Amino acid sequence: MATYQEFIQQNEDRDGVRFSWNLWPSSRLEATRLVVPVSCLFTPLKERPDLPPVQYEPVLCSRANCKAVLNPLCQVDFRAKIWACNFCFQRNPRGPPTPLIFLYVVDTCLEEEDLQALKESLQMSLSLLPPNALVGLITFGRMVQVHELSCEGIAKSYVFRGTKDLSAKQIQEMLGLTKPAASGQQGRVFVFIFRFLQPVHRVDMNLTDLLGELQRDPWPVPQGKRPLRSTGVALSVAVGLLEGTFPNTGARVMLFIGGPPTQGPGMVVGDELKTPIRSWHDIQKDNARHLKKATKYYEAMANRSAVNGHSIDIYACALDQTGLLEMKCLSNLTGGHIVMGDSFNTSLFKQTFQRVFSKDYNGDFRMAFGSVMEVKTSRELKVCGAIGPCVSLNSKGSCVSENEMGVGGTSQWKVCSLNPSTTLGMYFEVVNQHNAPVPQGGRGVIQFVTQYQHSNTQRRIRVSTIARNWADAQSQIQHIESSFDQEAAAVLMARLGVFRAESEEGPDVLRWLDRQLIRLCQKFGQFNKDDPTSFKLSESLSLYPQFMFHLRRSPFLQVFNNSPDESSYYRHHFVRQDLTQSLIMVQPILYSYSFYGPPEPVLLDSSSILPDRILLMDTFFQLVIYHGETIAQWRKAGYQEMAEYENFKQLLQAPLDDAQEILQTRFPMPRYVDTEHGGSQARFLLSKVNPSQTHNNLYAWGQETGAPILTDDVSLQVFMDHLKKLAVSSSA
Repeated sequence: MATYQEFIQQNEDRDGVRFSWNLWPSSRLEATRLVVPVSCLFTPLKERPDLPPVQYEPVLCSRANCKAVLNPLCQVDFRAKIWACNFCFQRNPRGPPTPLIFLYVVDTCLEEEDLQALKESLQMSLSLLPPNALVGLITFGRMVQVHELSCEGIAKSYVFRGTKDLSAKQIQEMLGLTKPAASGQQGRVFVFIFRFLQPVHRVDMNLTDLLGELQRDPWPVPQGKRPLRSTGVALSVAVGLLEGTFPNTGARVMLFIGGPPTQGPGMVVGDELKTPIRSWHDIQKDNARHLKKATKYYEAMANRSAVNGHSIDIYACALDQTGLLEMKCLSNLTGGHIVMGDSFNTSLFKQTFQRVFSKDYNGDFRMAFGSVMEVKTSRELKVCGAIGPCVSLNSKGSCVSENEMGVGGTSQWKVCSLNPSTTLGMYFEVVNQHNAPVPQGGRGVIQFVTQYQHSNTQRRIRVSTIARNWADAQSQIQHIESSFDQEAAAVLMARLGVFRAESEEGPDVLRWLDRQLIRLCQKFGQFNKDDPTSFKLSESLSLYPQFMFHLRRSPFLQVFNNSPDESSYYRHHFVRQDLTQSLIMVQPILYSYSFYGPPEPVLLDSSSILPDRILLMDTFFQLVIYHGETIAQWRKAGYQEMAEYENFKQLLQAPLDDAQEILQTRFPMPRYVDTEHGGSQARFLLSKVNPSQTHNNLYAWGQETGAPILTDDVSLQVFMDHLKKLAVSSSA
């Protein structure tokens, strides 16, 4: 008989689904008492080489308010040629492709070296696009230029002032894209569309030359000033251009910026360098004068793009902040990428950008466009909401709960851009009241219907239908406990915490998470009242508290030591990655390398930091190689160069090889940090490990048991002691 772990793994491999609970309580009250909601992480386009597309249109239920898709859980009467819908029990008898569109929006207020590197990356990307893909170019500095791509030998562009806020209609009129009054002008508008968006095979050489000839913004920048950067108007023109030419079609706006917007609508900071860009301290003191207005401007633009199925990527490379806090909604609501780096002339940017265009086993891009995801549930369940790179389509229906979690009040969401790792958190509630529970022996059913434009331009529908058994929470509580997937539950609760952190104060979010953890421990812990030493959790819940401990210290909830842009960047990735990557973000993985055997995973704890060890820490965003004190001294002395110390040379090389494997595959490419005992960048490691030894309790430890951490943070041991005390308290 398969264990729950095997069952969970099989379902993830097959359906791309991980549920917090794999047995469902049979009433609403009992579901509430479980603390962690019935919820799941769902990866709509999980790669399945063994799953070829069916070569006909999906078969839909004929009931108007259902339209569920025929699936393996339906009962089919082959003789009568009818099938019964497993959602509403209805008995049922048995256009031209659009090209992919890429619109480059390029900041020219860059240093010469940065601009040159960016131009080369953009030229490289043209060779990766399908020949029939449409491509366009907008550049901006003080002014915004929309480049014509249809003219041979002469560069022409339409210029917009960077300070003037224009409506979509005005932009389309200026570009000649408005609908013609007379039918005879239809062809004229079509010609205008192809002035700005041309198939790659037709303009490849022209556009390569045009990119190569791009110059830095010609407007002089006085000393003590920032360049005038009209990012807001440039984006407005890009969104208006696509709205007027290809509405409701998959398209990708790719924005490349080297600094914050400093003029016009959407400006984030003025051009005076003596006025720094807003910090968390400024925001808390309500001293960020452009924040609300800029955020509102970009949110309106993000919603316009989302409605039309257009996604917006942001590639921000600068040493200071670039305004991601205000602009994050552009990518968060449209499924676009955010990539953050120090310079366009780094392998971090160059390789990450190249991976945007990576291909799958069929040679197609790992990206899908203009997706609509719908959730259908059997009558005992309702959907509360979704957390991920999506917007609500406000589709009310019988399966929509009034209790909203994340983006709720709907059973359909728009996800403008998807890839095989895009994962949404989905939250549900049990409908049945306590005095009328779901009868035993049945199964609850959830169907995910994802319609999207494949990168080969086909329209496709992917249907995942999953079922779980109902259980009586009174007599079968141990079975329900055994069905708990603590990894999925930790990520799903973390997403709820991060979603709250966008609108609530940090301490309030931490208190909410703590309350949920205490309630879960009270519900499932085994203990004697008021005796913390008697507290025990079963194997299926034993790791959950430590996930919560590391989540509380993570950059998703703690803004200390991170800029507002960095916090936005970290949260952006956390709410879209799959379970494995999300867990690495919450609780980084630590490997130890020594002379005494092969590398081994060790505790994320200060006791693992030893003088004769090399550590490799993977936080998802950074890969840190840390050399212990003795190893660092030997390396400094150059022992690895001496023939008799070949084994030391191999020891130094081993973590580099392992890091290289991760660096070559992850998106976005992580920052690589090589540091040692006493090095300034050792802080990346020291801030993540559990501080079991600190400067406060050093006397209790021997010399060789690890490195003390200078911190006032509580350790996991102290955290667990407090948790046990609160969980067993009779007054709780």
